[in-house]
Amino acid sequence: MIWHSLLLIYRNFQRFKTTFLINLIGLSTGLACALAVYLWVSDEMSFDKYHENDSRLFRVMENQRTNQGINTSWGTHPLLAESLLDEMPEIEYAAAVTPPGFFPKFTLVSKDKNIQADGKYAAKNFFNIFSYPLIQGNANQVLADKSAIVLSEATATALFGSPKNAVGKSIEWQLAGLKQTCIISGVFGPIPANSSEQFDFVLTFDSFKDIMKMGQQITWEDMGPFHTYIVLKQGANAANFESKIAGLLEHKSAKNKNRTLFIEPYSAKYLYGEYENGVQAGGRIEYVKMFSGIALFVLLIACINFMNLTTAKATRRVKEIGVRKTLGATRLTLVIHFLAESVLMAFLALFVAVTIVQIVLPQFNEITGKQLALELKPSIIGGFLGITLLTGLLAGSYPAFYLSGFKPAAVFRGTLINSVANLWTRKALVVFQFALSVLFIVCVLVVHQQIAYVQNKSLGYDKSNIISFETAGKSAQQPAAFLAEIKRIPGVANASGMWGYFVRVGPSELGGPQLEWEGRKTSVNNLAVNYDMLETLGIQIKTGRSFSRQFRSDSTKVIVNEALVASLGMQDPVGKVLGKAQIVGVVKDFHYESLHEKVEPFIFRLEPQAAGTVLVKLAPRREQETIKAIQQFYQQFNPGLTFDYQFLDAAYQAQYASERRVAVLSRYFAGLAIVISCFGLLGLTAFAAEKRRKEIGVRKVLGASELSIVYLLSSDLTKLVIVAIGVALPISYLVVSQWLNSFEYRIELEFWHFLGAGLLALLVAWLTVGTQAVRAARVNPVICLRDE
Repeated sequence: MIWHSLLLIYRNFQRFKTTFLINLIGLSTGLACALAVYLWVSDEMSFDKYHENDSRLFRVMENQRTNQGINTSWGTHPLLAESLLDEMPEIEYAAAVTPPGFFPKFTLVSKDKNIQADGKYAAKNFFNIFSYPLIQGNANQVLADKSAIVLSEATATALFGSPKNAVGKSIEWQLAGLKQTCIISGVFGPIPANSSEQFDFVLTFDSFKDIMKMGQQITWEDMGPFHTYIVLKQGANAANFESKIAGLLEHKSAKNKNRTLFIEPYSAKYLYGEYENGVQAGGRIEYVKMFSGIALFVLLIACINFMNLTTAKATRRVKEIGVRKTLGATRLTLVIHFLAESVLMAFLALFVAVTIVQIVLPQFNEITGKQLALELKPSIIGGFLGITLLTGLLAGSYPAFYLSGFKPAAVFRGTLINSVANLWTRKALVVFQFALSVLFIVCVLVVHQQIAYVQNKSLGYDKSNIISFETAGKSAQQPAAFLAEIKRIPGVANASGMWGYFVRVGPSELGGPQLEWEGRKTSVNNLAVNYDMLETLGIQIKTGRSFSRQFRSDSTKVIVNEALVASLGMQDPVGKVLGKAQIVGVVKDFHYESLHEKVEPFIFRLEPQAAGTVLVKLAPRREQETIKAIQQFYQQFNPGLTFDYQFLDAAYQAQYASERRVAVLSRYFAGLAIVISCFGLLGLTAFAAEKRRKEIGVRKVLGASELSIVYLLSSDLTKLVIVAIGVALPISYLVVSQWLNSFEYRIELEFWHFLGAGLLALLVAWLTVGTQAVRAARVNPVICLRDE
């Protein structure tokens, strides 16, 4: 019986070759889209879940109540980890760690070799908490000594030839004029690609506290940018523990009554990294949902083609069904047979889809910024087979139940007609798939316009022709001399330095400190800058003045933005004392974060030695020549060090990498949706032309024009597409409005976004249906009627 069923399936594939090819192309394209997105989603969902303590590993965070609402901060007090470990018996391990991007690159020096590397400070339990594999050293000991440093395998090999040779050797790190000699206590292996944090070495947090003299200065009223990680003991209840620590800061000091602690699973921070008014409000998970939904819809459009073409050709198989029922086949047997056909078709499409994915994967990786690969892993194989099986069952479900319902008596009497329900179902499916196509087109238009808006909007500063680079070696130790020489290079319009970065990629890790003025509180981000920074960036002074070398006391002064003045309700702010510093100027608001965020209160502080990151304004029309001169000077000033720079424009655009990926992928997905939908229309039009072949012949003999025949064949499907446009436009408005709401600054939706999408879909449908209709209209009526 199985062999007989397979033989019937093979014969039907041969008999209906056009339908077979259309279904194969549609299903394989839809499956390829779904499989590529499945690889991407699987990779996204795996981030940070490889740690052995994953189920018990948490990050401690803080909610701060301000006049503007609740501000959620990743940063915590530097002594919080130690306090929690001492006071909370539920904790097995705790560690304070400096956040990613807290420092520019360090310079590591060993004899005649030096390299630039990313590093962090961490408490001694760091390698007990996280499963970063230690090649050399013991997790309990590698960070026990203040002078210890743990290198990555690649860093150890670059400096000492091998990890084994590195252990026990001394090495010097240099950063912004500071330097210290450390002993290499361990080497860790490659950090997995699905880790949200990548670094080259780890220093001890105890040494950082000594450098910053925390023990002498810090109080529990202070805030910090440091991450606090904990591992709860087996059996400890996370919810109960969170309730227990909520009021810890207020217990430490009554001044902290507006500050509350809570915990977040460590592996959740990558996907669920955004908070609004103290409540988790999404993050990268939104893109996971978006791409999963889009892939599902594209696959659904392909399934609809299969359903429509199969049911449309039902009359070609009625005698087969009648004979089989007469010979005793039950409806369940026929349902299984037709589902087997669709599942077999899906698995044939799977082979084509896997080939397509293998071909396009390099381009897909380039778009998504991933390194995905087709590997024979159980999770990938199981996912692919599961998606294919579900696709086959979904695509064949309606045809199976429809075809198996034919009655043998009606079949052999020739009284079988298409039911109204079946006709309306097919029409509804066509409307649904074209409505999705129109939705995709609207999304493409709106996303493209918003990205263009982001790229061209005035930011309150001039980012053009500015390069940024991190200092090291002599340039970090002698910033004043270094900047003075940079300014003398022909083609340099201005230059200055700062601690940290001007353009933040993603939410601020610092979660700025709180300031109070006349009973009003606000959270403030701040940046330590050198002289001429505002002039280099072209930030406009609204009132007051900029920092100047003419005033020696400017190191105790600050410059604030309009948002801070408005937040605290200040009148005539210049000259007012804010905290311990006097305001000497107010700058117009500028976008130091992405346009997803509104402009928040901001403070510039003057530090004449600030030069961890240098910004250089280049004169126009000679940028490459000037950059080459800067590179030569940098390497003369810092022998042995490489000069790595980035245009500030590029750093700004990096904030919108996810949006650009959405824009590119949405274009591809929209194209696939339209192509697959058009294949369905092509098949339905061809079948309609074949079914009405004699009618067309009679009409032409009686004088009907080719144009009237084209109208006859295309009018019904055109009406369905127009209905689809009417259904899609209000839905698309809601979808794109929701996406735009994630931007504080966004375009206004225009009628042409929707009208243009509808007209484009209608034009494509006309071209698809029209070509097939014209072909049918041009057939010689003699051929159509010769059987008569």
